[in-house]
Amino acid sequence: MRLLASLTLVTALTFAAGRLAAQDRNVPDSLVAKAKISEDSARAIALKRVPGDVEGITLAKMKTRLVYTFKVQRKGRPGLTDVQVNAATGHVMAVRRESTKSRSTTRHSS
Repeated sequence: MRLLASLTLVTALTFAAGRLAAQDRNVPDSLVAKAKISEDSARAIALKRVPGDVEGITLAKMKTRLVYTFKVQRKGRPGLTDVQVNAATGHVMAVRRESTKSRSTTRHSS
């Protein structure tokens, strides 16, 4: 019985680690020390606003603010949605959907 429980735990941890490795992550330690909101808290805030799977995480300084940017793949929708969370206050600053359509550079006359 213990062997089965141990194997189940190892399988679950391996799956979770593989899922984390598949994400694009750009979170410098020097900026993490300055953030008042943890990455996990910011992730929960972003996913509450835009439910889905996180595909990438970035922590960067934008002008004078420190901002987490999460790239979220919404279920049943093409493309990614960027959710920006203020790393000091935890407020959602912006939600932007990345376009999957390419724009044509040719002009059509009417």
